[in-house]
Parts: sequence; C-alpha cells; structure tokens
Amino acid sequence: MNEFMVQGKMIGEGHEPFIIAEMSGNHNQSLERALEIVEAAAKAGAHALKIQTYTADTMTLNMDNDDFKIEDADSLWKGNTLYQLYQQAYTPWEWHQPIFDRCRDLGLIPFSTPFDETAVDFLEELNVPMYKIASFENNDLPLIRKVASTGKPMIISTGMATLSELDETVRTAREAGCKHLVLLKCTSTYPATPENTNISTIPHMRALFGCQVGLSDHTMGTGVAIASVALGATVIEKHFTLRRADGGVDSAFSMEPEELTMLVSETNKALQALGTVTYGPTEKEKDSLKFRRSIYVTRDIKSGERFTKENIRVIRPGNGLKPKYYEQVLEAKAKQDINAGTPLSWGNFL
Repeated sequence: MNEFMVQGKMIGEGHEPFIIAEMSGNHNQSLERALEIVEAAAKAGAHALKIQTYTADTMTLNMDNDDFKIEDADSLWKGNTLYQLYQQAYTPWEWHQPIFDRCRDLGLIPFSTPFDETAVDFLEELNVPMYKIASFENNDLPLIRKVASTGKPMIISTGMATLSELDETVRTAREAGCKHLVLLKCTSTYPATPENTNISTIPHMRALFGCQVGLSDHTMGTGVAIASVALGATVIEKHFTLRRADGGVDSAFSMEPEELTMLVSETNKALQALGTVTYGPTEKEKDSLKFRRSIYVTRDIKSGERFTKENIRVIRPGNGLKPKYYEQVLEAKAKQDINAGTPLSWGNFL
C-alpha cells in the first residue's frame, strides 16, 4: 500500500522496518557531538537520521508570562520558558550541511522536521529527500501545505490529533501535492508509558487513510516498537543519544547505541515472523515429521496373534500408521511374525 523509495531504500509493507534515529537536541549544542551521534546511528544500523529545523524565534516569543512557561509538574522541562527550551534544543542552521554530509558519507538518509515556512525553504536548498511534521504542528495546515508542495514524501506524527483533525491534515497534504504519506502513531508525553501508547490504532489508521503507518515512540526500550511491527508499522522513529547519562533536553527518553542496534535487529525479526497465513508443516519442519507419534509393535508378535494394548503402542517416531487408526488395529490379527520395534503398516494385517 503506497510503498515508495527514498534514496534507494524502499519503505512499505514487506520491506524491513524503516528505522529513524531522531537526534533532536541531544547534540547538547556541540557539533562534534552531533557528528558522533550520526556515526553511532549508522553503526547501529539505522536507516535515517532526523534533526529539527527551527530557532527559538521561529517557534515562539521571548516572554515569561504564564502562557509561555512550562509548569507541568511531570515535564522534563519544568521551570523553563518555551523560548529558553528551544534555545537549548535547537540545531544551528549552519550545522545542517555538515550533519547531512556525514549522514550521506555513512549511508544514512538525512532529513528534518521544519517548524515554519522559512525552515522548509532552507531545507529545500539542502535537497532533503523527505520531511517530517511533528505532533505539535500537525494542525498547522499552512505549514503542511508548504511541505506538501515540494512533492516529497511526508511523515506526520499524529500525537493529540482527533480523528477529524487528522482527516483534515491528510486531506490538506494530499490536495497540496503529497503523493507518499506515512502517519506515525505518537503519544506526546516524554517519556510515554506503554499503557498510554494505544498501538492498536496503527492498523485502524492504515485502513482509514490508505497510507503507510508507523510509530513515533517515546517509550523506553524496544517492546512497544517491536509490537507495532506486528500491527503493520513500516516506519519506527526513536530519539537517540550517545549516553543518557550525558544529559540534554531529550536524553531521558532517548535510546543508546546498543539499544538502537537491538531495535533494528528485533523489528526485522518481527517482520520476518509475520510471514503468511499457513497450516501444515513448513519446508523447514518437514524433517521433523518423523518425530511425530505413530503405532509401533512393542513386543514380538506371532502370525495370527491379535494386536493388543500390550503389544502395540502409540509412540515416537512417526514411521508407522497414524495414531487415529489405533482402535481399528486392536480389532485385527497379525499377517506374519512381527518383531518388537517395528512400525506398523497396512501390510501387517490379515
């Protein structure tokens, strides 16, 4: 359904899950660290690396009244104003080119999340192959029109969007020129908990909107992401850092390199395990058929002697008659002498 290719990598059903390492603000305002994150993501087997393109001024106003303060007691960023948070987290625009160059050198697909129209214009100059729309911007229809007008694939996180809002978002993207769309189920809490993730929504979204679906995962570990593949996710996005202990705005819910390596491996195994609807022995199981149960002679039997529970049994291996014939055999007599350990066959009966 709506599979497509980005820089030689197929995204869609039947292809290995497309794993995106999200750097976000985990560079901690160090270009050297940003490039180390790129290298670690490539080594771990990610297929793409995503950054975010904004400045504090394109995101919000530099004000400290209540509207602009983060006061949620559970927030990782409590006590900051929005402007202060985005100053800490943003990726300087002059870093984009070296980050993207390093990605391409290492075989990663580089792209970004723009947060306003100037960011889209800037990213177009860098020739990004696709775009991401963040959950908090999925109601920004002017931004969605701008991105869709590039004609490049769009990945849209669905966090907080109602079904009617999501329908409006998808219609807007398609009407503005988006031909390849991926919707990511997302829970916009940081970190998210598995019980608040509701990945059963993934196949429902796919059926409703007729597009690729996936998961933008803010839970810890790999369990939720692996389960999402079984439900049809073709794209998995995870925040990524070198070491959570290093701190940073997103580090607390980000994956470390060893975990990302496991994610790539285990989601691919999940896809392989889905297979097709099938019954009976697989090709690999055929050699094991001989270890099923069948009817064997357990004591020497003389010609004309009746078969009894004392001289035949249903045992392994499976070279004799099938167990379903056991009661029928008990009514018969031996056609010839039969040694113990012989698998019964139809030629053994009078």
